[in-house]
Amino acid sequence: MTESVEVSAKSVDEAIDIALQELGLKRSQVSIEVLTGGKAGLFGLGGEQARVRVTALEEGTARPMAHDDDEGGELPAELRVSERENIDLKDIDSEEVQVAADYLRELLRLVDIDTDVDVREPETAADGLGRASAVLDIEGEDLGLLIGRRGATLSAIQYLVNLAVTHKTDSRVLVTVDVEHYHRRREETLRNLAARMADRVRRSRRPMTLEPMPANERRIIHLALADDSAVVTGSVGQGDERKIVIRPRGGGGQGGGRGRDRYDR
Repeated sequence: MTESVEVSAKSVDEAIDIALQELGLKRSQVSIEVLTGGKAGLFGLGGEQARVRVTALEEGTARPMAHDDDEGGELPAELRVSERENIDLKDIDSEEVQVAADYLRELLRLVDIDTDVDVREPETAADGLGRASAVLDIEGEDLGLLIGRRGATLSAIQYLVNLAVTHKTDSRVLVTVDVEHYHRRREETLRNLAARMADRVRRSRRPMTLEPMPANERRIIHLALADDSAVVTGSVGQGDERKIVIRPRGGGGQGGGRGRDRYDR
């Protein structure tokens, strides 16, 4: 029987990416049917997930997903992430980045928030280096409302901005939206968390599973531990429940969750 999976996620692209990992195939090896395009709610409220059906083009071509150790326990370079996902990287003065900045300014004006938007180049993983064409920094006073609990509102705003860019320019350019350097502060927190958890795994020789995180935060954990000779990172779960597993390199202990661990590629 021809292999096929159905996956739900926040966006069509994320759902496709998860399905490809489940099948162990590339986009050129599958047919993709969008069952539900999904809908973004305002600031994360009232939305619905996208759902896709991905089917292998030839029977028997799907393969079991490899353990992290099969790939040497290493993450691809950040620049290769955009190549894998067919994301276009543009200069900060490109039309796409200008569209993103204009849309964000108009969105903030409509909700009557007095802010400035500064456009700059990505510099770190938290900025989306290798994936994002620009960072749109929102500057002003008392902007905690735009961040939300654990960055949920900020993520929703960023999603809306990138959705607008795709719709208006028909391109796969991504931008990162930041408020008061929230992403940089969060990156430092995640790197410290990664170091503490990796130390526990080294001492106990047992895997540890972190709480669910969005894809951009999981990448920071992966990168923080990519050169650690004692541990290897992977991910389990789907959609909003996807979480990092840190385990001893070469095995040790029982698995950190159901199913095999997978990188967030």
